[in-house]
Amino acid sequence: MIKINENYQKLQASYLFIDIARRVSSFQKDNPGRELIKLGIGDVTRALPKACIEAFHKGVDEMADDSTFRGYGPEQGYEFLREKIAENDFRARGADISADEIFVSDGAKCDNGNIQEIFAQDIKIAIPDPVYPVYVDTNVMAGRTGNCIDGRYEGMIYLESTKENNYIPELPSSQADLIYLCYPNNPTGASISRKQLKAWVDYARENKSLILFDAAYEAFIRDEKVPHSIYEIEGAREVAVEFRSFSKTAGFTGTRCAYTVVPKDCAGYDSKGDKHYLHGLWNRRHGTKFNGVSYPVQKAAEAVYSEQGRIQTRELADYYLKNASLILQEMTGLGFDCVGGENSPYIWVDGKRDSWEFFDLLLNKAGVVCTPGAGFGKCGQGYIRISAFNNYDKVKKAMLQIKQALAE
Repeated sequence: MIKINENYQKLQASYLFIDIARRVSSFQKDNPGRELIKLGIGDVTRALPKACIEAFHKGVDEMADDSTFRGYGPEQGYEFLREKIAENDFRARGADISADEIFVSDGAKCDNGNIQEIFAQDIKIAIPDPVYPVYVDTNVMAGRTGNCIDGRYEGMIYLESTKENNYIPELPSSQADLIYLCYPNNPTGASISRKQLKAWVDYARENKSLILFDAAYEAFIRDEKVPHSIYEIEGAREVAVEFRSFSKTAGFTGTRCAYTVVPKDCAGYDSKGDKHYLHGLWNRRHGTKFNGVSYPVQKAAEAVYSEQGRIQTRELADYYLKNASLILQEMTGLGFDCVGGENSPYIWVDGKRDSWEFFDLLLNKAGVVCTPGAGFGKCGQGYIRISAFNNYDKVKKAMLQIKQALAE
């Protein structure tokens, strides 16, 4: 008989954003015609930059001509895009990354979930709390945890990110083999300093650990004291894999393009303690299970690094940061303690009540969709996350409706 992977049965409830969608659907069914302003999931709302659209069209036109048509491309990504990424995102900031250390993919979420396949089953996983659910769920599916007890999985190390530590967790007190970090952080919006990040790199080097560094929101950093990449930190090439995405940088959430950096110095160890470099392992996994991102999409991504592309993508991020600033100002003015909204499109709000209760209040009374913090982990209870991804006028309207709802 065919047997299922019983680790899936350990997963708690359904995926956070599916729960939100169900509540929103129920609200809309009960309130036909009422406008909803969605400041929940991190999906962008503005059109792709003009430079990207023009390059996209040119790529499609090339596919329409026999002389320029392309079939299967390199699984790792076209050289023209990988070289632009290495030069502009890393070497320009003093980070020693080469084009052949970059793997182009269809999403940072996919890579975050897939990369755990190249690691052993019995490693110790360290997860921030609150956390992007994909980090947790993919390891549960892989069988690296016990059952969930009181909101946490047995065998997993939880790195608490709270108001008391400014949402930068302490180093693990026990051995952690695989460490997930995300900065600017999803969901809290907090950013990390070079000094703080260096402490994590030093820990990983001392303990032969690996850091999976999710930098999907790097484009929103405006403070030059905040590192854009973990590879700005000395020694990180040996102990860190970094994930980036064009989803938030250039609005590619529906276009799908991202990349993962696996330096050739980055290593893991077998059961005998012998060193093996992760670059070759990931290259094998990537080439075996992935056929590459389409040529027109990669041409569109390349345009991000053109002169006009840089200007237009910067303007795009600035637009959302303007929204974030307004949300932060208004929620703070209503007496809530908040973090994020600076160097990040997310605002983490201490709702001073149950997360789902606050979610339902804003949904039903204000017509505004946010994300309940409890869905991101135990330390998220009592908080909500508000996303800046929407039209500025709608954000203004949402803040007014929240103010009116809370005054009732």
